[in-house]
Amino acid sequence: MHGSTARFRFEDRRDAGRRLAERLAGYAGRSDVVVLGLPRGGVPVAFEVARALDAPLDVFLVRKLGVPGHEELAMGAIASGGIRVLNPDVVSATRVDRAQIEEVSARELATLERQESAYRGDRSPLDPSGRVAILVDDGLATGATMRAAIEALRGLGAGGIVVAVPTAPIETCEALSGEVDEVVCAFTPDPFMAVGLWYRDFAPVSDEEVRELLDLAAAAQPGQG
Repeated sequence: MHGSTARFRFEDRRDAGRRLAERLAGYAGRSDVVVLGLPRGGVPVAFEVARALDAPLDVFLVRKLGVPGHEELAMGAIASGGIRVLNPDVVSATRVDRAQIEEVSARELATLERQESAYRGDRSPLDPSGRVAILVDDGLATGATMRAAIEALRGLGAGGIVVAVPTAPIETCEALSGEVDEVVCAFTPDPFMAVGLWYRDFAPVSDEEVRELLDLAAAAQPGQG
């Protein structure tokens, strides 16, 4: 067994969140900071970040809008707060019409709203307008989902945006750094291969765990929204 653990950088997502929080200490105790976890895997990481920074936590959902018939190709995304971002190049190249965009958007919005209700219950979402939003995931590969989240947060009027992840390829971190106020990538292995390689425990996160962590965080931050 000895030596076989050397390649693991993090025990699990909670451990990764605690380690990531050390890099974000400058945001601790600030009343203008909110921590937003991308579900599901980003929420346990974000929970530890929010706890260390004494900041409110929420989930921030992003749903890809797939081109009809070629769903793996993203023509845009929708995110928490009712924000929709379209990729005009893909829309133009695939000749998707407005009715198709609206149909796909409505379907994905319904799924997003169901997920938000399952995760958050009857709590109102945190309002990021005028605040520094720290976007957290358990890792990045291409960064496509994170980019959609960044654009959506801009649309919601975030006062500042910080991307924070335990692990990602250095090129992805560098590419994102030009789009936000700060990018914190705790560990940038080369070769990167895959996010899960750097965790000893990378088991899927359940909806129940997401809900429990959000409930715990809300109880620790009464009256913050």
